[in-house]
Amino acid sequence: MTKGEKVKIGLMGLGTVGTGVVRLLRAHEAELMAQTGMRLEIARILVKHPEKERSIYVPPHLLTADPEELLEDESIHVIVEVIGGIEPTRTYIEKALKKGKHVVTANKDLMALYGAELLKLAAEKNCDLFYEASVAGGIPIIRTLVESFTADRITKIMGIVNGTTNYILSKMTEEGISYEEALSEAKALGYAEADPTNDVEGYDAARKMAILATLGFHVGIHLEDVAVEGITHVEKTDINYADALGYVIKLLGVAEREEELTEVSVQPTLVPKSHPLASVSDSYNAVYVYGEAVGETMFYGKGAGELPTATAVVADLVAVVKNMKLGVNGREQVFPYHKKKMKEEDQIFTRFYFRFTVKDQAGVLAKITNILSQSEVSIAQIAQYPNQETQEAEILIVTHHASKKQVNQAIQTIGGMEEVKKAHSLFRVLKV
Repeated sequence: MTKGEKVKIGLMGLGTVGTGVVRLLRAHEAELMAQTGMRLEIARILVKHPEKERSIYVPPHLLTADPEELLEDESIHVIVEVIGGIEPTRTYIEKALKKGKHVVTANKDLMALYGAELLKLAAEKNCDLFYEASVAGGIPIIRTLVESFTADRITKIMGIVNGTTNYILSKMTEEGISYEEALSEAKALGYAEADPTNDVEGYDAARKMAILATLGFHVGIHLEDVAVEGITHVEKTDINYADALGYVIKLLGVAEREEELTEVSVQPTLVPKSHPLASVSDSYNAVYVYGEAVGETMFYGKGAGELPTATAVVADLVAVVKNMKLGVNGREQVFPYHKKKMKEEDQIFTRFYFRFTVKDQAGVLAKITNILSQSEVSIAQIAQYPNQETQEAEILIVTHHASKKQVNQAIQTIGGMEEVKKAHSLFRVLKV
């Protein structure tokens, strides 16, 4: 390719992120030309309704409802996919790669489920398939894992990777409002969808953690390998008790690899107030990466939104164009090469927080501590809050390091006690 030559782009989708991509390509045309030596031009845009009025002006002749006008056009070099969903998007990307077109996508759902096979196809066709925008919006975490940690061995990836749930928990913590009130605010601001299940049940974060763990550990992690628990059972009471104990509750993704054994989970976690993740509020994301050589590193920024996500898309687009000039497309794909061995429950050790409502009578606390002792679960913190009106008491316990299996067995036994009215919560406590 010669300097000043056009690189034609087929844009699939003109929603929030697609609009951001168009804005950035227009606003930064000179800078992108200086960086790449090429003119980046959107040649066609796939939309459902070409006649629809939009927040940004696009010449009508660029719009089409027919994907074949992008996929069959030999002059289009790169497909930028920001439609989302699995099908027909997967089919579009497969066809684009088979046609020799490079692909930039923001589709975490697709990459979490079919990333490995799509990356393999891209490599076979000498095509780039980049997906920086699929995780943590504008935070360049994927490229960092692929390039910056090449000479290091990553042992742990941990962080807040869903802005919606972080916003809800932040509001519950800072303003003392209920989960339902915080969710309503998140919907009003556009942080949460009309059906927020994907976010609040932890599935969105789980897909992102599967992608990060696969890249970081070179192990093929699938969505079903991730232990997932959302925030729908986090109550104001838990947030208040956590605060009294010196913690903040966050929905934390944790991926850890020790001696060829891997654990990946997403669950509400008590984070010490002294830890940097405790201060990550609103819809921001933050990812910690632990390397054997470099130690701890943290990446922080907006995890979603039109321009942060579009920035990641355009950065990938620039990388594709630079590779085109050098003739090295398709050589940056990362494939899992370690055998997957997931940890069993008796191999997962951490600290835990749990809370019970019990009859306020003598001997109950002693019975609970005895059950924990028999399960070899050591107590780090314990508190009891009696309610004279109901003749009940709240008991909350923070353990020392114990296996997930031991704690689950103890919780089941305690929950079966006649004196226990309800078992409320079981959350991880961040080990520092």
